[in-house]
Amino acid sequence: APAGGADAAEETGAVEKRKVTAKAAVTEGAAHAAKKTGVRKVVAKKSTGTARKSAEAATSGLPKTRVTEVTAPGELAVRPGEDPWTRGEVDEARTELMSEVLRLRAELDASEAAISGLMRDSGDGAGDDQADTGTKNITRESELALAANATSMLEQSERALERLEAGTYGLCENCGQPIGKARMQAFPRATLCVDCKQKQERRH
Repeated sequence: APAGGADAAEETGAVEKRKVTAKAAVTEGAAHAAKKTGVRKVVAKKSTGTARKSAEAATSGLPKTRVTEVTAPGELAVRPGEDPWTRGEVDEARTELMSEVLRLRAELDASEAAISGLMRDSGDGAGDDQADTGTKNITRESELALAANATSMLEQSERALERLEAGTYGLCENCGQPIGKARMQAFPRATLCVDCKQKQERRH
């Protein structure tokens, strides 16, 4: 009986030892897995940071563009003593120029239609007297002059809008000096300062 009791005790001890060993193995395996997961997280975090830094480095040399406006209003040229442009004043100038562009395009369309009609009538005027022919010629010449003037003003308005977005609005295209905020507000299409404009008129 004593021998049987010793065998049972030994077997019980062996079972407990196996349980402890198995528990230790599970704990060690869990710790190892957790360590690997932590390493993966650190590596992923480092990789993300490295990728972000690489992307920032790649784009750092590229020019930064603004979606709504290229140049801030306060950066537009003004003459000494004049207040900087405000956003409201720039928006007002832009609105006026865009309205002028639309008006001039409509005017040109009407002039082209009128000129086409006059040219067509001139071909059918075999029975017209000299007075009628002269009147038609004068009317046609007048329409052509109006169309040419509207075309010139349209080009000036479109160029002014481009200069407004590019930040060169208010700079004289001849001497490069500020035209003056007051002059630009009175004549939004102005491309020359007063001095250069006067010199141009004297030459003509």
